[in-house]
Amino acid sequence: MKIKEIIVVEGKDDTTAIKRAIDADTIETNGSALNEETIGKIILAKEKRGVIIFTDPDFPGEKIRSEITRRVPGCKHAFLPKEAAMEKLGRGLGVEHAHPEAIRAALKDAQFMNEEAAEEITQDDLIDAGLIGGHGSSEKRARLGKILKIGYTNGKQLHKRLKMFQISSRQFAEALNAIQQEDQNE
Repeated sequence: MKIKEIIVVEGKDDTTAIKRAIDADTIETNGSALNEETIGKIILAKEKRGVIIFTDPDFPGEKIRSEITRRVPGCKHAFLPKEAAMEKLGRGLGVEHAHPEAIRAALKDAQFMNEEAAEEITQDDLIDAGLIGGHGSSEKRARLGKILKIGYTNGKQLHKRLKMFQISSRQFAEALNAIQQEDQNE
């Protein structure tokens, strides 16, 4: 599998994992040390070939993703579910620990974010759906993020991510129904 876009990752181990999975070029942010030179490379890469941001599914990874999104709008985003990014012994979390199949799947599902929401899903909708503040809400958000292919989010990030990906009320309801069906079939 050859990827046209340049993939932005956090470090050298992520690049190694990407190259095990696919034929692609990467730009490394060197963790959260995102400097002007790296931003310049990302801007050039976006203009020439396009960019896919593929950071770890943790707080530092989301911080890097947000900074790049703010400074270089129009990039695609790929997300790994947390369980796919866990080290075998459970001590590490990151792209570098993911199986090549999980990396290929995440990159295949990469999509653009858009700041303008098609339909507004409110905070109240999220609370009513049991996605914020309730027992099991974290696990339910993880399942929702997997179904909608928007990655795992905490309660605060979920509303913003739904807006950015222009998730419609219909898509949101269908994803919730899928979760409900899974729960009934268990």
